[in-house]
Amino acid sequence: MISPITGKEMIVKKEWRKMTYRKEEFNILFHSWYCVDSNESFEDEIFAELNYNQVINQYREKHNIPFPEDIKAIREQYKLPAIRMSQALGLGDNTYRQYEAGEMPTAANATLIQMAADPNRFLEMLELSELKNDKQFVTARTSAEKLIKGEDHLKKIILSRFFGNRKRNRFSGYNLPDFQKFTEMILYFIADGGVWKTKLNKMLFYADFGYFKYHHRSISGAKYCPIDMGPVPDNFNTLFEMLVNEEALDVNYQTFPDGGTGEKYTPLRNLDKSLFAQDELDILHHVKEELKYLSTQEVIELSHREKAWSENKTNKSQPIDYTYAYELNLF
Repeated sequence: MISPITGKEMIVKKEWRKMTYRKEEFNILFHSWYCVDSNESFEDEIFAELNYNQVINQYREKHNIPFPEDIKAIREQYKLPAIRMSQALGLGDNTYRQYEAGEMPTAANATLIQMAADPNRFLEMLELSELKNDKQFVTARTSAEKLIKGEDHLKKIILSRFFGNRKRNRFSGYNLPDFQKFTEMILYFIADGGVWKTKLNKMLFYADFGYFKYHHRSISGAKYCPIDMGPVPDNFNTLFEMLVNEEALDVNYQTFPDGGTGEKYTPLRNLDKSLFAQDELDILHHVKEELKYLSTQEVIELSHREKAWSENKTNKSQPIDYTYAYELNLF
């Protein structure tokens, strides 16, 4: 970006700052353009959005406020328009629509909305609401009843145990854990001849953290931990075993001269690209192109130069804060 004062190219400046939102302070990695000659800093539209989103994400996490896409998804599972969902919860007619558009709910309304995500509780709310006299009451009730009957409790328990709880926070990249998307990411990276597990773990890390750097969300919602060989998805061994058992992946073992054993994954089905937005595919492509000619050891060494690993390596069981994405070297 060109300095409006000197007409020279400016540099990106990153510094930790405290910013205030609703009378609370939050520590963020503030991004700005810095003019060296004039010692002035400037915040363009992109950096303003990045800085603001850091504050908003922390506020939502601290107070357990659902994100707009979660609020919309809760309504859509009952097949109701926004105005009828507001009426079902006893809110103002336009309130639910405004929350879906990004307005921050009050703590009380946030709790109410999250309670409504449970179809059993929603049925109770429905019976007490003014929506009972509306023709869409039956639609909402039928949708809730179908959700109750169709819940796959066993799979939910398994994924909750091994892929994290269903909450957006700084350790999930402010996204909900999405095992299906995580699976397709793996298939994307191994599509051309397969990838060794250690290298594959780093590719997944760079994809999720790289996307977060530019879009303030991870792709898969996976958590990553800093083991000795670099960042890896939490519970990665169990997740890969599940995919082998589901016949999405095949695994081949190889014993090396030093006595170690390697695992190489190859696909057993085609990739479903329709799950990804174009900007997600762009990040996946970038990571694959950057790393495909590097050996596993070179990728490990690359990941060791990332602050996400070096500043967390002493606590291998603690997930890595996605805020480190803003300081990635690969992007």
